[in-house]
Amino acid sequence: QVKLVESGGGLVQPGGSLTLSCAASGFTEDIYAIGWFRQAPGKEREGLSFIFISNSETWYTESVKGRFTISIDTAKNMVYLQMNSLKPEDTSVYYCARSRPLGRDWLGFEYAMDYWGKGTLVTVSS
Repeated sequence: QVKLVESGGGLVQPGGSLTLSCAASGFTEDIYAIGWFRQAPGKEREGLSFIFISNSETWYTESVKGRFTISIDTAKNMVYLQMNSLKPEDTSVYYCARSRPLGRDWLGFEYAMDYWGKGTLVTVSS
């Protein structure tokens, strides 16, 4: 059974940093990409960043390039999202997701994901 569990959310001041973790279990194939979405109240879910298990190739949406860094520890089955220079508008529930093996062009689209975590709340506020 595939399972994705997020951790690391919390309250952080503007300009601060936070690292989210996603523990993946229940599968061994390296044909997938694992990554992060977020959803703020009243807004659509937004794809942020993904990393391919097989070669650690990464993808970022434009709005987080240069501020967020995704990484993977394949030995621990963990994916991390390092978030720097956080802004109040980064306040959201952050979700870990596994992308179907459709290729890079499908990353960031909700309907291309086959498994989701339950989310972790990040609040950026002074």
